[in-house]
Amino acid sequence: MMRQRLAPFSLVTLLLATSLLPAVAQADAVTERLAETLSVNGQSMPVDEITETPMQGVYHVRLESGESFYSNAEGSHFLVGDLYENAPGGLVNLTEQAQNQERADALAAVPENERVIFRGAAEPNATVVVFTDPTCPYCARLHDTIPELNERGIAVHYLAFPRAGMGSGAADTLQQVWCSDNRSEAMTLAKEGKPISSAADCDNPVAGQYALGQALGVQGTPAIILPNGQLVPGFVPPERLSAMLGLNDD
Repeated sequence: MMRQRLAPFSLVTLLLATSLLPAVAQADAVTERLAETLSVNGQSMPVDEITETPMQGVYHVRLESGESFYSNAEGSHFLVGDLYENAPGGLVNLTEQAQNQERADALAAVPENERVIFRGAAEPNATVVVFTDPTCPYCARLHDTIPELNERGIAVHYLAFPRAGMGSGAADTLQQVWCSDNRSEAMTLAKEGKPISSAADCDNPVAGQYALGQALGVQGTPAIILPNGQLVPGFVPPERLSAMLGLNDD
């Protein structure tokens, strides 16, 4: 019986894959050990995830609070700040890229039936998620531009972010919006400072969305999240937002 010869390129591929296994296993072991042992002043840190970085021996640590920093393999030294790649085309902020991806992934998990959506008649070319507060003047200003945004092919998906917390009047109003039969109509009334007839007594996601916003780095409203996860704080005029989304005017 003839023995089948392994093609040279297959042999090389196999050798490369085999040689990488110990390195991958070692990296996994370091991140697992760090996650279990990382502490400050004898207190364990609430680690959510630890990942490798392109810099050998440096690991990205993300806490359950959403905060992040960098650590060596032993957890004896920390770096706080952004990590940049000195790429041929210029500096690339790897920390910001990771944060954007985390936001995009987290928002993708929020179902449409937990959002207040303004998409217009036509199929949108882009969708932005906006954390909003009905007592925020710039939120009302952004809301006034929604017809133009929709005409430009930009859908707006609102999530709740009562700036003063869940015990505030804004939180009560947002819960009324989410408990309304017509949320978009109720949201417009809230932005105009008009009363909403529905009660705030239904099972609603306002508290969860407020916590999500805090975890994603939202500190004020409006907070616009682009499709790539980039956080844009404050009011942005329609023409500028359209340009940021790479949309061309007709």
